[in-house]
Amino acid sequence: MPARLWRAHAGFLSTLLCLLVPMALPLQVQADEPLVLTQTRPQVNAWEAITLKADTTYSLSVEDMLARLDEFEAPAQRGGSLGVHKAAIWLRIPVVAPEALRTPWVVDLGYSSLQAEIYLTRGGQVLQKVSTRQPGEGQLSSRTPAMAFDLQAGQPYDLLIRVQATGPLILPITVGEMPYQMHAALSEQMLQGLLNGLAFFLLAYSLVQWVTQRDRMFGFYALVVVGSAIFSLQFFGLGAQFLWPNNVWMGRYAGLAAGLMALAGSFLFLGHTLAGDTPHSRYARTMRAGAAITAAVCAALVLGWVSVPFGIAYMSLAGALPSLISLPAAITRVRHKDPIGATLLAAWIAFGVAAAVMVCLVQGWVPANFWTLHSFQFGATLDMLLFFRVLGLRANAAQAQAQEAMQERDLMRSLAHTDHLTGLSNRRGLQHALHAALAQCSAQRLVAVYLMDLDGFKPVNDAHGHDVGDDLLVAVGHRLQRSVRHHSDMVARLGGDEFIIMAQGLETPEQAHELGQALLRAFEQPFQLSHLQLHVGLTAGYAIAPLDSEDPLGLIRLADAAMYTGKQNGKRSVRRGSNELAPSL
Repeated sequence: MPARLWRAHAGFLSTLLCLLVPMALPLQVQADEPLVLTQTRPQVNAWEAITLKADTTYSLSVEDMLARLDEFEAPAQRGGSLGVHKAAIWLRIPVVAPEALRTPWVVDLGYSSLQAEIYLTRGGQVLQKVSTRQPGEGQLSSRTPAMAFDLQAGQPYDLLIRVQATGPLILPITVGEMPYQMHAALSEQMLQGLLNGLAFFLLAYSLVQWVTQRDRMFGFYALVVVGSAIFSLQFFGLGAQFLWPNNVWMGRYAGLAAGLMALAGSFLFLGHTLAGDTPHSRYARTMRAGAAITAAVCAALVLGWVSVPFGIAYMSLAGALPSLISLPAAITRVRHKDPIGATLLAAWIAFGVAAAVMVCLVQGWVPANFWTLHSFQFGATLDMLLFFRVLGLRANAAQAQAQEAMQERDLMRSLAHTDHLTGLSNRRGLQHALHAALAQCSAQRLVAVYLMDLDGFKPVNDAHGHDVGDDLLVAVGHRLQRSVRHHSDMVARLGGDEFIIMAQGLETPEQAHELGQALLRAFEQPFQLSHLQLHVGLTAGYAIAPLDSEDPLGLIRLADAAMYTGKQNGKRSVRRGSNELAPSL
Protein backbone atom coordinates (compact mmCIF):
# COMPACT_ATOMS: atom_id res chain seq x y z
CA MET A 1 0.00 0.00 0.00
CA PRO A 2 2.69 2.64 0.78
CA ALA A 3 3.99 2.20 -2.74
CA ARG A 4 0.58 3.22 -4.05
CA LEU A 5 0.85 6.27 -1.87
CA TRP A 6 4.07 7.22 -3.61
CA ARG A 7 2.11 7.13 -6.82
CA ALA A 8 -0.63 9.23 -5.28
CA HIS A 9 1.82 11.79 -3.92
CA ALA A 10 3.49 12.23 -7.25
CA GLY A 11 0.50 11.90 -9.55
CA PHE A 12 -0.09 15.62 -9.66
CA LEU A 13 3.34 16.12 -11.22
CA SER A 14 2.66 14.12 -14.36
CA THR A 15 3.27 17.23 -16.45
CA LEU A 16 6.95 16.92 -15.59
CA LEU A 17 7.27 13.40 -16.90
CA CYS A 18 8.40 14.55 -20.33
CA LEU A 19 11.57 15.77 -18.65
CA LEU A 20 12.25 12.48 -16.94
CA VAL A 21 11.33 9.64 -19.27
CA PRO A 22 14.60 7.95 -20.22
CA MET A 23 13.90 4.26 -20.56
CA ALA A 24 15.86 1.76 -18.56
CA LEU A 25 18.10 0.13 -21.14
CA PRO A 26 17.90 -3.68 -21.22
CA LEU A 27 21.03 -5.46 -20.23
CA GLN A 28 22.84 -7.21 -23.02
CA VAL A 29 22.51 -10.81 -21.79
CA GLN A 30 20.59 -13.85 -22.86
CA ALA A 31 17.46 -14.40 -20.80
CA ASP A 32 18.10 -18.14 -20.39
CA GLU A 33 21.64 -17.77 -19.08
CA PRO A 34 21.91 -18.40 -15.32
CA LEU A 35 23.46 -16.07 -12.82
CA VAL A 36 26.95 -17.39 -12.16
CA LEU A 37 27.80 -16.94 -8.49
CA THR A 38 31.53 -16.58 -7.89
CA GLN A 39 33.76 -15.06 -5.26
CA THR A 40 35.01 -12.49 -7.77
CA ARG A 41 31.50 -10.99 -7.98
CA PRO A 42 30.20 -10.82 -4.38
CA GLN A 43 26.97 -9.18 -5.51
CA VAL A 44 25.14 -9.41 -8.83
CA ASN A 45 22.07 -7.75 -10.28
CA ALA A 46 19.44 -10.47 -10.56
CA TRP A 47 17.85 -8.72 -13.52
CA GLU A 48 20.69 -10.00 -15.68
CA ALA A 49 18.91 -13.37 -15.77
CA ILE A 50 15.29 -12.76 -14.70
CA THR A 51 12.34 -14.02 -16.69
CA LEU A 52 8.76 -13.58 -15.52
CA LYS A 53 5.19 -14.75 -15.83
CA ALA A 54 1.97 -13.09 -14.69
CA ASP A 55 -0.71 -14.86 -12.66
CA THR A 56 -3.92 -12.94 -13.19
CA THR A 57 -5.86 -15.48 -11.14
CA TYR A 58 -3.67 -15.02 -8.04
CA SER A 59 -4.01 -18.79 -7.51
CA LEU A 60 -1.06 -20.50 -9.22
CA SER A 61 1.31 -22.32 -6.88
CA VAL A 62 5.03 -22.92 -7.09
CA GLU A 63 4.32 -26.42 -8.38
CA ASP A 64 2.26 -24.90 -11.20
CA MET A 65 5.14 -22.57 -12.04
CA LEU A 66 7.70 -25.40 -12.02
CA ALA A 67 5.57 -27.13 -14.62
CA ARG A 68 5.49 -23.97 -16.77
CA LEU A 69 9.10 -22.82 -16.73
CA ASP A 70 9.08 -22.71 -20.51
CA GLU A 71 6.32 -20.05 -20.38
CA PHE A 72 8.47 -17.52 -18.56
CA GLU A 73 9.45 -14.62 -20.78
CA ALA A 74 12.12 -11.94 -20.66
CA PRO A 75 10.84 -8.60 -19.34
CA ALA A 76 10.44 -5.68 -21.70
CA GLN A 77 12.99 -3.79 -19.62
CA ARG A 78 15.39 -4.76 -16.89
CA GLY A 79 15.51 -1.64 -14.77
CA GLY A 80 14.03 -3.23 -11.66
CA SER A 81 10.59 -1.62 -11.82
CA LEU A 82 7.62 -3.35 -13.45
CA GLY A 83 5.09 -0.59 -12.82
CA VAL A 84 1.56 -1.38 -11.67
CA HIS A 85 0.14 -4.84 -12.37
CA LYS A 86 -3.26 -6.23 -11.48
CA ALA A 87 -1.76 -9.67 -11.11
CA ALA A 88 0.69 -11.65 -9.09
CA ILE A 89 4.05 -11.81 -10.87
CA TRP A 90 6.33 -14.83 -10.77
CA LEU A 91 10.04 -14.24 -11.33
CA ARG A 92 12.54 -16.94 -12.28
CA ILE A 93 16.26 -16.51 -11.59
CA PRO A 94 18.41 -19.47 -12.70
CA VAL A 95 21.60 -19.61 -10.61
CA VAL A 96 24.70 -21.80 -10.57
CA ALA A 97 27.90 -21.88 -8.50
CA PRO A 98 30.83 -23.35 -10.47
CA GLU A 99 32.81 -23.72 -7.23
CA ALA A 100 31.88 -24.35 -3.63
CA LEU A 101 30.58 -21.18 -1.98
CA ARG A 102 32.58 -19.94 0.99
CA THR A 103 29.55 -18.31 2.66
CA PRO A 104 25.76 -18.51 2.27
CA TRP A 105 24.33 -16.23 -0.40
CA VAL A 106 21.30 -13.98 -0.03
CA VAL A 107 18.62 -12.98 -2.49
CA ASP A 108 17.19 -9.59 -1.47
CA LEU A 109 14.14 -8.05 -3.16
CA GLY A 110 15.18 -4.55 -2.03
CA TYR A 111 11.65 -3.19 -1.51
CA SER A 112 9.54 -3.57 1.60
CA SER A 113 5.98 -2.93 0.42
CA LEU A 114 5.46 -6.35 -1.09
CA GLN A 115 3.78 -9.66 -0.39
CA ALA A 116 6.54 -12.02 -1.44
CA GLU A 117 7.29 -15.73 -1.51
CA ILE A 118 10.81 -16.93 -2.35
CA TYR A 119 11.58 -20.52 -3.35
CA LEU A 120 14.87 -22.29 -4.02
CA THR A 121 14.25 -25.20 -6.41
CA ARG A 122 16.25 -27.85 -8.25
CA GLY A 123 15.04 -30.49 -10.65
CA GLY A 124 11.41 -29.52 -10.13
CA GLN A 125 11.63 -29.87 -6.33
CA VAL A 126 11.28 -27.08 -3.75
CA LEU A 127 14.31 -27.11 -1.48
CA GLN A 128 13.66 -23.98 0.55
CA LYS A 129 10.88 -21.45 0.99
CA VAL A 130 10.27 -18.16 2.80
CA SER A 131 7.19 -15.97 2.78
CA THR A 132 6.41 -12.53 4.18
CA ARG A 133 3.21 -14.04 5.55
CA GLN A 134 4.67 -17.29 6.87
CA PRO A 135 8.34 -17.00 7.94
CA GLY A 136 10.40 -20.07 7.14
CA GLU A 137 13.91 -21.47 7.17
CA GLY A 138 16.45 -19.09 5.72
CA GLN A 139 14.30 -15.98 6.07
CA LEU A 140 16.27 -13.03 7.40
CA SER A 141 15.08 -10.38 9.76
CA SER A 142 15.48 -7.42 7.44
CA ARG A 143 13.68 -4.39 6.08
CA THR A 144 12.92 -6.12 2.79
CA PRO A 145 12.01 -9.70 1.83
CA ALA A 146 15.19 -11.78 1.67
CA MET A 147 16.33 -15.40 1.90
CA ALA A 148 19.72 -16.97 2.60
CA PHE A 149 20.65 -20.16 0.72
CA ASP A 150 23.52 -22.53 -0.10
CA LEU A 151 24.27 -24.18 -3.43
CA GLN A 152 26.21 -27.27 -4.38
CA ALA A 153 28.99 -26.59 -6.80
CA GLY A 154 28.13 -27.16 -10.43
CA GLN A 155 24.43 -27.87 -9.81
CA PRO A 156 21.78 -25.69 -11.55
CA TYR A 157 19.11 -24.10 -9.35
CA ASP A 158 16.12 -21.86 -9.87
CA LEU A 159 15.00 -19.06 -7.57
CA LEU A 160 11.26 -18.62 -8.04
CA ILE A 161 9.80 -15.48 -6.52
CA ARG A 162 6.12 -14.60 -6.32
CA VAL A 163 5.45 -10.90 -5.71
CA GLN A 164 2.21 -9.03 -5.28
CA ALA A 165 1.51 -5.46 -4.25
CA THR A 166 -1.42 -3.09 -4.12
CA GLY A 167 0.84 -0.52 -5.79
CA PRO A 168 3.76 -0.64 -8.20
CA LEU A 169 6.20 -3.52 -8.30
CA ILE A 170 9.56 -1.93 -7.60
CA LEU A 171 12.06 -4.78 -7.48
CA PRO A 172 15.76 -3.87 -7.19
CA ILE A 173 16.63 -7.54 -6.68
CA THR A 174 20.24 -8.49 -5.89
CA VAL A 175 21.95 -11.80 -5.15
CA GLY A 176 25.13 -11.64 -3.12
CA GLU A 177 27.33 -13.13 -0.47
CA MET A 178 25.86 -12.74 2.99
CA PRO A 179 28.68 -10.48 4.35
CA TYR A 180 28.36 -8.19 1.34
CA GLN A 181 24.57 -8.05 1.61
CA MET A 182 24.83 -7.44 5.34
CA HIS A 183 27.21 -4.56 4.72
CA ALA A 184 24.79 -3.05 2.20
CA ALA A 185 21.91 -3.52 4.63
CA LEU A 186 23.84 -1.85 7.45
CA SER A 187 24.73 1.06 5.19
CA GLU A 188 21.07 1.53 4.38
CA GLN A 189 20.19 1.28 8.07
CA MET A 190 22.74 3.98 8.84
CA LEU A 191 21.36 6.24 6.13
CA GLN A 192 17.83 5.76 7.41
CA GLY A 193 19.04 6.39 10.93
CA LEU A 194 20.61 9.69 9.89
CA LEU A 195 17.58 10.88 7.94
CA ASN A 196 15.09 9.79 10.59
CA GLY A 197 17.33 11.20 13.31
CA LEU A 198 17.26 14.53 11.50
CA ALA A 199 13.48 14.29 11.30
CA PHE A 200 13.32 13.54 15.04
CA PHE A 201 15.49 16.58 15.78
CA LEU A 202 13.28 18.82 13.64
CA LEU A 203 10.20 17.39 15.32
CA ALA A 204 11.59 17.87 18.84
CA TYR A 205 12.71 21.42 18.06
CA SER A 206 9.35 22.40 16.57
CA LEU A 207 7.42 20.92 19.50
CA VAL A 208 9.60 22.70 22.07
CA GLN A 209 9.23 26.00 20.23
CA TRP A 210 5.49 25.46 19.93
CA VAL A 211 5.16 24.89 23.67
CA THR A 212 7.48 27.72 24.74
CA GLN A 213 6.55 30.39 22.20
CA ARG A 214 2.89 29.46 21.73
CA ASP A 215 3.29 29.96 17.98
CA ARG A 216 1.03 27.62 16.00
CA MET A 217 3.40 27.74 13.05
CA PHE A 218 5.78 25.37 14.87
CA GLY A 219 2.92 22.97 15.61
CA PHE A 220 1.92 22.92 11.93
CA TYR A 221 5.53 22.25 10.96
CA ALA A 222 5.61 19.36 13.43
CA LEU A 223 2.64 17.79 11.59
CA VAL A 224 4.55 17.95 8.30
CA VAL A 225 7.66 16.41 9.85
CA VAL A 226 5.95 13.56 11.71
CA GLY A 227 3.81 12.68 8.68
CA SER A 228 6.82 12.59 6.34
CA ALA A 229 8.87 10.60 8.86
CA ILE A 230 6.22 7.91 9.39
CA PHE A 231 5.75 7.64 5.64
CA SER A 232 9.50 7.04 5.14
CA LEU A 233 9.58 4.51 7.99
CA GLN A 234 6.82 2.55 6.32
CA PHE A 235 8.19 2.81 2.77
CA PHE A 236 11.71 1.67 3.66
CA GLY A 237 10.52 -1.09 5.98
CA LEU A 238 11.93 0.23 9.28
CA GLY A 239 8.47 0.54 10.78
CA ALA A 240 7.52 -3.04 10.03
CA GLN A 241 10.94 -4.28 11.13
CA PHE A 242 11.27 -2.45 14.45
CA LEU A 243 8.20 -0.40 15.38
CA TRP A 244 5.13 -2.37 14.35
CA PRO A 245 6.26 -5.88 13.30
CA ASN A 246 3.52 -8.18 11.99
CA ASN A 247 0.92 -5.42 12.35
CA VAL A 248 -1.30 -5.78 9.30
CA TRP A 249 -3.32 -2.64 10.06
CA MET A 250 -0.22 -0.44 10.25
CA GLY A 251 1.16 -2.01 7.12
CA ARG A 252 -2.03 -1.14 5.28
CA TYR A 253 -2.90 2.28 6.68
CA ALA A 254 0.20 3.86 8.28
CA GLY A 255 1.74 5.20 5.08
CA LEU A 256 -1.45 6.71 3.69
CA ALA A 257 -2.54 8.16 7.05
CA ALA A 258 0.92 9.69 7.52
CA GLY A 259 0.80 11.19 4.03
CA LEU A 260 -2.60 12.75 4.77
CA MET A 261 -1.23 14.09 8.06
CA ALA A 262 1.69 15.72 6.24
CA LEU A 263 -0.71 17.17 3.64
CA ALA A 264 -2.93 18.70 6.34
CA GLY A 265 0.18 20.12 8.01
CA SER A 266 1.28 21.64 4.69
CA PHE A 267 -2.08 23.40 4.30
CA LEU A 268 -1.84 24.85 7.81
CA PHE A 269 1.88 25.70 7.72
CA LEU A 270 1.78 27.50 4.39
CA GLY A 271 -1.48 29.25 5.22
CA HIS A 272 -0.16 30.52 8.54
CA THR A 273 3.21 31.52 7.05
CA LEU A 274 1.95 33.39 3.99
CA ALA A 275 -1.25 34.87 5.42
CA GLY A 276 0.85 37.01 7.76
CA ASP A 277 -1.26 39.73 9.33
CA THR A 278 -4.42 38.73 7.43
CA PRO A 279 -5.57 35.52 9.16
CA HIS A 280 -9.14 36.08 7.95
CA SER A 281 -8.32 36.58 4.28
CA ARG A 282 -9.81 34.35 1.60
CA TYR A 283 -6.45 32.65 1.14
CA ALA A 284 -6.12 31.84 4.85
CA ARG A 285 -9.68 30.52 5.05
CA THR A 286 -9.12 28.36 1.95
CA MET A 287 -5.98 26.80 3.43
CA ARG A 288 -7.72 26.06 6.72
CA ALA A 289 -10.63 24.48 4.84
CA GLY A 290 -8.19 22.30 2.89
CA ALA A 291 -6.56 21.16 6.14
CA ALA A 292 -9.96 20.40 7.69
CA ILE A 293 -11.10 18.32 4.70
CA THR A 294 -7.80 16.42 4.65
CA ALA A 295 -8.03 15.73 8.38
CA ALA A 296 -11.59 14.46 7.91
CA VAL A 297 -10.48 12.08 5.13
CA CYS A 298 -7.61 10.85 7.34
CA ALA A 299 -9.96 10.23 10.27
CA ALA A 300 -12.46 8.45 8.03
CA LEU A 301 -9.70 6.25 6.64
CA VAL A 302 -8.44 5.29 10.09
CA LEU A 303 -11.99 4.53 11.29
CA GLY A 304 -12.68 2.43 8.21
CA TRP A 305 -15.38 4.72 6.81
CA VAL A 306 -13.57 5.18 3.48
CA SER A 307 -11.46 2.76 1.50
CA VAL A 308 -7.75 2.92 0.79
CA PRO A 309 -8.35 3.58 -2.94
CA PHE A 310 -10.52 6.55 -2.01
CA GLY A 311 -7.75 7.91 0.22
CA ILE A 312 -5.19 7.47 -2.54
CA ALA A 313 -7.48 9.19 -5.03
CA TYR A 314 -7.88 12.11 -2.65
CA MET A 315 -4.11 12.34 -2.25
CA SER A 316 -3.73 12.33 -6.04
CA LEU A 317 -6.13 15.24 -6.40
CA ALA A 318 -5.19 17.30 -3.33
CA GLY A 319 -1.46 16.63 -3.09
CA ALA A 320 -0.49 19.69 -5.12
CA LEU A 321 -3.13 22.06 -3.77
CA PRO A 322 -1.13 23.60 -0.88
CA SER A 323 1.64 24.61 -3.28
CA LEU A 324 -0.65 25.70 -6.11
CA ILE A 325 -2.92 27.79 -3.87
CA SER A 326 0.10 29.38 -2.16
CA LEU A 327 2.03 30.07 -5.37
CA PRO A 328 0.62 33.60 -5.99
CA ALA A 329 1.34 34.63 -2.39
CA ALA A 330 4.89 33.25 -2.59
CA ILE A 331 5.55 35.05 -5.91
CA THR A 332 4.28 38.28 -4.38
CA ARG A 333 6.75 37.89 -1.54
CA VAL A 334 9.56 37.23 -4.01
CA ARG A 335 8.69 40.47 -5.81
CA HIS A 336 8.90 42.28 -2.49
CA LYS A 337 12.34 40.68 -1.92
CA ASP A 338 11.05 38.62 1.00
CA PRO A 339 13.34 35.55 1.37
CA ILE A 340 10.41 33.46 2.62
CA GLY A 341 8.86 33.46 -0.85
CA ALA A 342 12.09 32.39 -2.56
CA THR A 343 12.67 29.66 0.03
CA LEU A 344 9.19 28.22 -0.48
CA LEU A 345 9.63 28.21 -4.25
CA ALA A 346 12.92 26.34 -3.85
CA ALA A 347 11.21 23.82 -1.54
CA TRP A 348 8.41 23.21 -4.05
CA ILE A 349 10.87 22.76 -6.91
CA ALA A 350 12.89 20.21 -4.92
CA PHE A 351 9.76 18.34 -3.92
CA GLY A 352 8.39 18.45 -7.46
CA VAL A 353 11.55 17.06 -9.04
CA ALA A 354 11.76 14.27 -6.44
CA ALA A 355 8.10 13.36 -6.92
CA ALA A 356 8.53 13.37 -10.71
CA VAL A 357 11.45 10.94 -10.43
CA MET A 358 9.25 8.75 -8.27
CA VAL A 359 6.49 8.84 -10.87
CA CYS A 360 8.96 7.63 -13.49
CA LEU A 361 10.15 4.87 -11.16
CA VAL A 362 6.58 3.76 -10.43
CA GLN A 363 5.83 3.62 -14.14
CA GLY A 364 9.04 1.72 -14.85
CA TRP A 365 10.52 4.53 -16.95
CA VAL A 366 13.72 4.83 -14.89
CA PRO A 367 15.75 2.02 -13.31
CA ALA A 368 15.39 1.16 -9.63
CA ASN A 369 18.68 2.16 -8.07
CA PHE A 370 19.90 3.95 -4.96
CA TRP A 371 19.13 7.45 -6.25
CA THR A 372 15.72 6.78 -7.74
CA LEU A 373 14.58 4.73 -4.73
CA HIS A 374 15.65 7.50 -2.34
CA SER A 375 14.72 10.44 -4.55
CA PHE A 376 11.43 11.16 -2.80
CA GLN A 377 12.95 10.78 0.66
CA PHE A 378 15.82 13.11 -0.22
CA GLY A 379 13.39 15.58 -1.77
CA ALA A 380 11.08 15.46 1.25
CA THR A 381 14.06 15.94 3.61
CA LEU A 382 15.25 18.96 1.63
CA ASP A 383 11.68 20.23 1.65
CA MET A 384 11.54 19.93 5.46
CA LEU A 385 14.89 21.70 5.83
CA LEU A 386 13.75 24.57 3.62
CA PHE A 387 10.53 24.77 5.62
CA PHE A 388 12.77 24.87 8.69
CA ARG A 389 14.55 27.87 7.17
CA VAL A 390 11.13 29.48 6.72
CA LEU A 391 10.61 29.02 10.47
CA GLY A 392 13.87 30.86 11.10
CA LEU A 393 12.97 33.66 8.69
CA ARG A 394 9.56 34.06 10.30
CA ALA A 395 11.10 34.07 13.76
CA ASN A 396 13.65 36.70 12.68
CA ALA A 397 10.89 38.81 11.15
CA ALA A 398 8.82 38.55 14.31
CA GLN A 399 11.84 39.46 16.43
CA ALA A 400 12.63 42.45 14.22
CA GLN A 401 9.01 43.55 14.43
CA ALA A 402 9.07 43.24 18.21
CA GLN A 403 12.32 45.23 18.42
CA GLU A 404 10.85 47.91 16.18
CA ALA A 405 7.77 48.11 18.38
CA MET A 406 10.00 48.30 21.47
CA GLN A 407 12.10 51.05 19.91
CA GLU A 408 8.98 52.96 18.98
CA ARG A 409 7.68 52.57 22.53
CA ASP A 410 11.01 53.73 23.94
CA LEU A 411 10.99 56.68 21.56
CA MET A 412 7.49 57.71 22.63
CA ARG A 413 8.50 57.30 26.25
CA SER A 414 11.63 59.34 25.66
CA LEU A 415 9.63 62.11 23.99
CA ALA A 416 7.25 62.13 26.94
CA HIS A 417 10.18 62.51 29.36
CA THR A 418 12.41 64.83 27.30
CA ASP A 419 12.52 68.59 26.77
CA HIS A 420 12.16 69.12 23.03
CA LEU A 421 14.47 72.15 22.90
CA THR A 422 17.52 71.10 24.91
CA GLY A 423 17.18 67.30 24.81
CA LEU A 424 17.37 67.24 28.60
CA SER A 425 14.86 65.49 30.80
CA ASN A 426 11.66 67.42 31.46
CA ARG A 427 9.62 67.67 34.64
CA ARG A 428 8.05 64.21 34.11
CA GLY A 429 11.41 62.58 33.50
CA LEU A 430 12.85 64.26 36.58
CA GLN A 431 10.00 63.09 38.79
CA HIS A 432 10.44 59.52 37.59
CA ALA A 433 14.20 59.55 38.27
CA LEU A 434 13.78 61.37 41.59
CA HIS A 435 11.31 58.81 42.91
CA ALA A 436 13.74 56.00 42.02
CA ALA A 437 16.69 57.80 43.67
CA LEU A 438 14.79 58.60 46.87
CA ALA A 439 13.83 54.93 47.25
CA GLN A 440 17.55 54.13 47.67
CA CYS A 441 18.80 57.18 49.59
CA SER A 442 20.03 57.03 53.19
CA ALA A 443 22.15 59.02 55.61
CA GLN A 444 25.24 57.66 53.84
CA ARG A 445 23.79 58.06 50.30
CA LEU A 446 22.37 61.57 50.15
CA VAL A 447 20.35 62.98 47.25
CA ALA A 448 20.52 66.70 46.51
CA VAL A 449 18.06 68.62 44.30
CA TYR A 450 19.23 71.96 42.81
CA LEU A 451 16.69 74.39 41.37
CA MET A 452 18.35 77.06 39.20
CA ASP A 453 17.30 80.21 37.41
CA LEU A 454 19.45 82.15 34.94
CA ASP A 455 20.43 85.71 35.81
CA GLY A 456 20.36 88.10 32.86
CA PHE A 457 18.61 85.81 30.40
CA LYS A 458 15.64 88.07 29.68
CA PRO A 459 17.78 91.03 28.44
CA VAL A 460 19.64 88.67 26.08
CA ASN A 461 16.36 87.27 24.76
CA ASP A 462 14.92 90.77 24.27
CA ALA A 463 18.04 92.15 22.62
CA HIS A 464 18.90 89.29 20.27
CA GLY A 465 15.61 87.50 19.72
CA HIS A 466 14.12 84.16 20.63
CA ASP A 467 16.34 82.13 18.31
CA VAL A 468 19.46 83.33 20.11
CA GLY A 469 17.67 82.79 23.40
CA ASP A 470 16.90 79.21 22.46
CA ASP A 471 20.52 78.62 21.42
CA LEU A 472 21.66 80.03 24.74
CA LEU A 473 19.35 77.68 26.67
CA VAL A 474 20.82 74.72 24.76
CA ALA A 475 24.34 75.89 25.57
CA VAL A 476 23.40 76.28 29.24
CA GLY A 477 22.11 72.70 29.30
CA HIS A 478 25.40 71.41 27.82
CA ARG A 479 27.47 73.36 30.36
CA LEU A 480 25.40 72.05 33.26
CA GLN A 481 25.87 68.48 32.02
CA ARG A 482 29.64 69.01 31.93
CA SER A 483 29.57 70.43 35.45
CA VAL A 484 27.93 67.50 37.25
CA ARG A 485 30.04 64.72 38.76
CA HIS A 486 29.01 61.65 36.74
CA HIS A 487 26.30 60.22 34.51
CA SER A 488 24.03 59.26 37.42
CA ASP A 489 23.46 62.97 38.15
CA MET A 490 20.49 64.26 36.13
CA VAL A 491 20.11 67.67 34.49
CA ALA A 492 16.55 68.68 33.56
CA ARG A 493 14.78 71.77 32.25
CA LEU A 494 11.52 72.72 33.92
CA GLY A 495 10.62 75.43 31.42
CA GLY A 496 11.69 78.96 30.49
CA ASP A 497 15.13 79.57 31.95
CA GLU A 498 14.64 77.26 34.94
CA PHE A 499 16.82 74.17 35.27
CA ILE A 500 17.05 71.47 37.92
CA ILE A 501 19.80 69.00 38.83
CA MET A 502 19.47 65.83 40.86
CA ALA A 503 22.76 64.56 42.34
CA GLN A 504 22.77 61.20 44.12
CA GLY A 505 25.30 59.16 46.06
CA LEU A 506 26.57 62.14 48.10
CA GLU A 507 28.24 61.19 51.37
CA THR A 508 28.03 64.53 53.26
CA PRO A 509 26.09 67.81 53.05
CA GLU A 510 29.44 69.53 52.38
CA GLN A 511 29.71 67.67 49.08
CA ALA A 512 26.30 69.02 48.08
CA HIS A 513 27.45 72.57 48.85
CA GLU A 514 30.70 72.09 46.92
CA LEU A 515 28.73 70.95 43.87
CA GLY A 516 26.56 74.07 44.12
CA GLN A 517 29.66 76.27 44.18
CA ALA A 518 31.05 74.42 41.17
CA LEU A 519 27.87 75.20 39.28
CA LEU A 520 28.23 78.88 40.05
CA ARG A 521 31.86 78.93 38.87
CA ALA A 522 30.85 77.23 35.63
CA PHE A 523 28.90 80.38 34.70
CA GLU A 524 31.76 82.78 35.26
CA GLN A 525 32.86 82.31 31.64
CA PRO A 526 30.75 83.82 28.85
CA PHE A 527 28.87 81.75 26.25
CA GLN A 528 30.16 81.96 22.70
CA LEU A 529 27.30 81.72 20.19
CA SER A 530 28.55 82.31 16.66
CA HIS A 531 29.74 85.93 16.68
CA LEU A 532 28.06 86.71 20.01
CA GLN A 533 29.65 86.51 23.42
CA LEU A 534 26.94 86.40 26.06
CA HIS A 535 27.13 86.60 29.87
CA VAL A 536 24.48 85.05 32.09
CA GLY A 537 24.70 84.14 35.74
CA LEU A 538 23.09 81.54 37.96
CA THR A 539 21.08 81.59 41.15
CA ALA A 540 20.46 78.19 42.75
CA GLY A 541 18.72 76.74 45.76
CA TYR A 542 19.04 73.16 46.88
CA ALA A 543 17.70 70.69 49.42
CA ILE A 544 19.07 67.35 50.63
CA ALA A 545 17.26 64.06 51.17
CA PRO A 546 16.72 62.51 53.62
CA LEU A 547 18.05 65.37 55.83
CA ASP A 548 15.68 68.12 54.66
CA SER A 549 12.85 66.04 53.25
CA GLU A 550 12.13 62.58 51.84
CA ASP A 551 9.30 63.75 49.59
CA PRO A 552 10.05 64.77 45.98
CA LEU A 553 7.68 67.72 46.04
CA GLY A 554 8.99 68.77 49.44
CA LEU A 555 12.58 68.82 48.18
CA ILE A 556 11.64 70.90 45.14
CA ARG A 557 9.62 73.27 47.32
CA LEU A 558 12.58 73.80 49.67
CA ALA A 559 15.01 74.30 46.77
CA ASP A 560 12.63 76.77 45.12
CA ALA A 561 12.30 78.78 48.34
CA ALA A 562 16.09 78.93 48.71
CA MET A 563 16.49 80.07 45.11
CA TYR A 564 13.84 82.77 45.57
CA THR A 565 15.70 84.02 48.64
CA GLY A 566 18.92 84.14 46.63
CA LYS A 567 17.22 86.19 43.91
CA GLN A 568 16.06 88.70 46.49
CA ASN A 569 19.51 88.94 48.06
CA GLY A 570 21.59 89.82 45.02
CA LYS A 571 21.46 86.82 42.72
CA ARG A 572 24.46 84.71 41.54
CA SER A 573 24.40 82.60 44.68
CA VAL A 574 23.64 79.11 45.90
CA ARG A 575 21.64 78.47 49.10
CA ARG A 576 20.39 75.42 50.91
CA GLY A 577 16.67 75.37 51.62
CA SER A 578 15.11 74.98 55.05
CA ASN A 579 11.62 74.58 56.35
CA GLU A 580 11.74 78.16 57.67
CA LEU A 581 12.26 79.47 54.12
CA ALA A 582 9.71 77.19 52.45
CA PRO A 583 6.17 78.55 52.00
CA SER A 584 3.42 76.54 53.58
CA LEU A 585 1.14 74.53 51.28
